[in-house]
Amino acid sequence: MNSELPDGYELSTDPDRLDAELIHRWLSQDAYWALGRSREKQDRAIAESLNFGVYDTASGAQLGYARVVTDRATFAWLCDVYIDRAARGKRLGTGLVAAIRDHLAPYGLRRVMLATADAHTVYAEVGFEPLANGEKWMVLGEQ
Repeated sequence: MNSELPDGYELSTDPDRLDAELIHRWLSQDAYWALGRSREKQDRAIAESLNFGVYDTASGAQLGYARVVTDRATFAWLCDVYIDRAARGKRLGTGLVAAIRDHLAPYGLRRVMLATADAHTVYAEVGFEPLANGEKWMVLGEQ
């Protein structure tokens, strides 16, 4: 599952490799969409999602994270994509998202959605596009 990441990095969906404390710190303290998220809420989100970790192959240190909420049949929501600040600029984010896209492909999902305020180019590079018919979509809750 490393084909999209640069040499020296690996991707895993093994939940036992996730550093939940680190993920919570990243998201609750440094991710604009999750600031202040409680550890309990983050742990529950991890437990109910398909999780992806990016790791340094030499040290085993976790450098990135993303999760997908999906029924594995028709729909997926890609969220909580995060690369450690010290590891940014190495194309790990693009590699992570591309690997997730490829991981989900065999399910034949009708759509994979995400929301971003500042990383449109990262997602566009692996095939995501703005909503063509945004007027069809509605939301309940925070926008």
